[in-house]
Amino acid sequence: MPPVQQADIHYPTDLWLFNETREALEEIIVVFHEPHIGINKKPRTYRNNARRDYLNIDKQKRKSAKKIRKGIGRQLRYIKRDLKVVKDLSTKNTLTLLNKRQYRNLLVCREIYQQQSMMYRNRVHKAEDRIVSLPFIRPIVRGKSGADVEFGAKLAISIVNGYSFMEYLSFNAFNEGKSLIQSIENYHQRFGYYPKVVIADKIYRNRENIKFCKSLGIRLCGPPLGRPTKNAELLKKQKNEQRMDAKNRNSVEAVFGEGKRFYGLGRIMARLRETSESVIAMQLLVMNLGRRLRILLWLFFKRHFNLIKLAI
Repeated sequence: MPPVQQADIHYPTDLWLFNETREALEEIIVVFHEPHIGINKKPRTYRNNARRDYLNIDKQKRKSAKKIRKGIGRQLRYIKRDLKVVKDLSTKNTLTLLNKRQYRNLLVCREIYQQQSMMYRNRVHKAEDRIVSLPFIRPIVRGKSGADVEFGAKLAISIVNGYSFMEYLSFNAFNEGKSLIQSIENYHQRFGYYPKVVIADKIYRNRENIKFCKSLGIRLCGPPLGRPTKNAELLKKQKNEQRMDAKNRNSVEAVFGEGKRFYGLGRIMARLRETSESVIAMQLLVMNLGRRLRILLWLFFKRHFNLIKLAI
């Protein structure tokens, strides 16, 4: 399963997200009101009351579901009022007063309000493409014991002779089994020929991928679909191949761990989508350069050691 490159964000809760959304809208209201200072009175936003209501619940160690729902309802009303104020002020001003970040936040705030109000009315906790952080972060359910849900970009990579290649990157959850065909075509574009063997997770072994690999003479690791064969020799051969493939795939999992522990892929500090993608790509490049350096050092010391042996 492709790893998630977790972003360095506050663990998202609905109340925290509402507070961030409200503060972003208040900043936009201030920008829109600046040309009218001394002419028109600034619209009331009740920011002090909203901040107080948020902290009264957020600082409690134990929050009941009833209190959380009551707090969410209040924050939704504050955000609804701010959005109405922004709409009224936008008719008197142009959106060019906003910079790129503020305009993006305005669009995201509207989407957050629509999603959260829908969940509040229907008493559900799911929404399509649910936004959990103001810029672009989405929740990705992993089902792991340490972290059931992770927040960041989901990355699919391929390993060729120890070198890592980015195949697919998305901040939304995706079925990685659908990316295999494109990964094989990318391999053909890079090296000019198709691979003989592809070692991948079980999720990649669907009928479409198996049919594609078979048409190109590529062996896709793993047991064949259907019931096991009754031929003892063939079954033994398949099990040996699966055992060797599992050993080879362990090195792939080691690359994921190395990238997260030593190269910063476990905590992406960038704040924008574009810079986050650039950071991930640069970390993979550094990992490949590190491997190349280790190979060169090994060759150098091996040659140097052989020369010493000859001299002795």
